[in-house]
Amino acid sequence: MKKYLNKVVVIVALFMAIAATGFSQVIVRVRPDAPLPPANYHRPPPPASGHVWVEGEWVVRGGRYEWKPGYWLAPRRGWHWVPGRWVARRGGWYWIPGAWVRGRY
Repeated sequence: MKKYLNKVVVIVALFMAIAATGFSQVIVRVRPDAPLPPANYHRPPPPASGHVWVEGEWVVRGGRYEWKPGYWLAPRRGWHWVPGRWVARRGGWYWIPGAWVRGRY
């Protein structure tokens, strides 16, 4: 029984650690602006009909925000893309990444 309980505790702790890393937030005092694209930048054509263009967005790498340029995503039937956004929080800002949301606008 004790071995079983120990395994359950380890599995739950591991799951919580993995889940926590997926939801990590980095708070910044000043919300960064998106970098300007080069003057000769043109959005590439979609790989197939119906793809959704995701404007560039911020990602957390190494405990800080880095800019990820825009890209195309395959559509999901019955879902729509909600772009990422900055959210104010006491003492700073944090980025909520874009995500697919069920339903239409």
